[in-house]
Parts: sequence; structure tokens; C-alpha cells
Amino acid sequence: MCGIVGYVGNKQVVPVIIDGLRKLEYRGYDSAGIAVVDENHDLEIRRAEGKLRNLEEAIRLHPLDGTYGIGHTRWATHGRPTEENAHPHRDCTGRVVVVHNGIIENYLQLKERLRKTDHNFVTETDTEVIAHLIEEYLREEEKLEVAVQRAVRDLRGIFALAIISVDEPDLIIAVRQGPPVVIGLGDGEYFVASDIPPILQHTRDVFYLGEREIAVLTRDSVRVTDFEGDLREPQQQRITWDPIMAEKGGFKHFMLKEIYEQPRAVRDTVQGRISLDTGRVYLDEMDITPAEFKKFDRVMIAACGTSWHAGLAGKYMLEQLARVPVEVDYASEFRYRDPVIDEKTLLLVISQSGETADTIAALRGAKERGARVLSVCNVQGSMITRESDGTILTHAGPEIGVASTKAFTSQMIALYLFAMYFGQLRGALSQDDARRHAQE
Repeated sequence: MCGIVGYVGNKQVVPVIIDGLRKLEYRGYDSAGIAVVDENHDLEIRRAEGKLRNLEEAIRLHPLDGTYGIGHTRWATHGRPTEENAHPHRDCTGRVVVVHNGIIENYLQLKERLRKTDHNFVTETDTEVIAHLIEEYLREEEKLEVAVQRAVRDLRGIFALAIISVDEPDLIIAVRQGPPVVIGLGDGEYFVASDIPPILQHTRDVFYLGEREIAVLTRDSVRVTDFEGDLREPQQQRITWDPIMAEKGGFKHFMLKEIYEQPRAVRDTVQGRISLDTGRVYLDEMDITPAEFKKFDRVMIAACGTSWHAGLAGKYMLEQLARVPVEVDYASEFRYRDPVIDEKTLLLVISQSGETADTIAALRGAKERGARVLSVCNVQGSMITRESDGTILTHAGPEIGVASTKAFTSQMIALYLFAMYFGQLRGALSQDDARRHAQE
């Protein structure tokens, strides 16, 4: 997974971006780069193969500063992991700069088309095509925003983008089709990132870009449209995580810290949701009524990776406590097997981030067939929580380690709570048994 960070505001831009990229190192990368524009509207780029410290050394040898900029950590998909292929990438004029997370499936066709209008490509990447495509439309359009809208409609694939131009100072354009994009809302400053940790120490007020949405960030405001230019209203939220939760906190590495955070994560996920006296479970308000829950005659679970393993355990819990048949699918396979779904089917989707592409696709496919969807998720305001009929939020906090620990444990607890809740509604779990489970 590539990582994107962007900043426009009054702070020194380079430290903000470098620190943000450091907080995205957990995503894996093979090169890194940064592009900033200074007060004289001069664009400077530094890139380096390998670790982030190599980029920091390049900046130490050749310092740069500016008022706005974008940075990137690259995990190579098209082109070798070299400094030449590292992001950011420019157009022919060197005035439009792009960073990208994702894959452009039709980049070869676009490259061939652009070569016919005298575009010269200097890298092996699919990302460079995006910069040239925007340049092509800027020959016809005055505003970068309009050129970006036209360019992204030509792209086929999944992509998150951050774009700046020398000709439109103090402006960053962010685009989402697939991979997550988080917008941070500060006081006279705005942020864009692939995940919450790079933003957290600056502001807790954020929103996620929706599918096929574009955000235009300046020092004073942020505006969101769809790819056709129609205004959208983002769902702003306040992150409850403490910035320290995204740091190692004295531990040797994040995984060790997150192992020790499991009791707290379990406690926070259970808190306020179950009575030890009666065993009764109370879930957050959702668009599925208790009467509708009683009508469901089966549950299907769709998830990927660690969440899928939690789903396998959830199957045992639901069948034992709620006495309802349960199927568990890898979300990536769910939509391809043409599952039998109707209005009496409850689809339960599980995702730590709430932005897992295959799980979102399974959710949408099930809803199109009339199923109701309940999600177990760690991130309020993410795509899955917005599109589900109800959500059981886990309260694991940020999980940086690649091997899941507290997120998995919290998912298991959330599924246990739901199995009890569903069993109580269906009359399959007596009050005495519910009390025993709660106290255990």
C-alpha cells in the first residue's frame, strides 16, 4: 500500500509531511518523495529509493521549504523501485505534480493516446500518466479542478490522488476512487492523508472522502464534489483516539504495544453494552429494528484477512447462542459465487478500517439484492459504517502493527455481544444463560 500526505497552511510544510510519512511506514514502501511550492511559486521535489531516512538525507543535503506540498511512500506495482519511479510525478511542463495510491488499469492506452499529442514520459509508472492527462486538459481549461474532474473520468482502476500545481498557489486537490482518503480540518490549515495517524497530532476533526469524490483544499476552506462537479456534503467527525495511541509509547515496536493494549480495547468495546445483573445486551441505535432482526432466518458473514478469521469464530457464537444458520465467505469471493440472498438474510461484514474494497463490494452487492447489512468496524465515519444499516463499533484505537492483535480481539468481543443480543431477540438465549455469559 502506498501512503499519501498533503498539507496547506501556515506551518513549515516539510516537517509536517515527513512526520506524516513516518506515521505511514507501517504500510510498507520501497521509496519516498516530497514536492513543495514556496512563496515565490517555485516547485521543488526530492525523492529517494529505500527508507524514509534516505529522503531525509536528500533534504538535508539539498534543503527545501514551502507553504504547501504533498508527500508519498511508494510500494511498487508498475515500474521498478528506483528513485526515478518514486513519486511525486510531474507533467511535461513540470508545473503539475501528482502522488497516487492504487492501480490505473488503462494507463498503457492513455499513454499511447497522450504520446500522439507530444507528451514525453520519463518513468515506467502508471502514475505519471495522470499528471500528463491533467496537463492535456489544462490546455482547454483554466482551472486545475475542472481539468482533474475531466482526467479522473478517463481513468479505469482504483486510485487515491493528491495533486498540486504551481499555477494555483495554496491549493491541493484530493481524489478518491477505491483506496481511503482522510481530510483533516485545522484552524487555517488542512491535511490530506491515506490514514488517520499522520493527521492526529494536528487535528482530530476529519472526514473521509466518499467513493468518486474530489476535495479541494485551501488555507481557508475545503469543498467536496463528485467527479461530475456536483457539490457533496462530507460527514465530519471527531476522532476520539489520543495522539499518543498512535505512538510506540516506550515499547520496542507497535505490535508489542498493541498486545498489551488488548485488555483496554476489550473493556472499551464492552463498556455500556451489557448488564452484568440481567445479561441483557444494548447495541447502538441502528436502522434495523428488533422486529426486523427476529425475521432474519440466516446470517452471512463477509470479511477479508484477520476479519475473516474473526468471522469464522463468530459463526460458532451465532449458531450456538442465537440458533441461526451462518455462512462465512471471503469478501473477495462473495460477489463472484452469486450467493442466494433475500430480505430474510442478514449480511454481517467485518472490517478494522471500514475501507476494505472487497468487503465494501460485498456489502453493496447484498444490499442490491434486498439484504440488510450490519457491520463490525473500528472506524466511525468510514465507508462501511456509512453504507451499513447498523454498526457495532469496536474501540481498539489505531492498530499500526501488520499482524493484528487488539483489533481482532475487539472484533471477537463485538461478535460475542451480537450473538447474545440476537439470541435474546430470537428467544434462543434464556435470561439465566445470558447472565452467565455476561459474568464469564
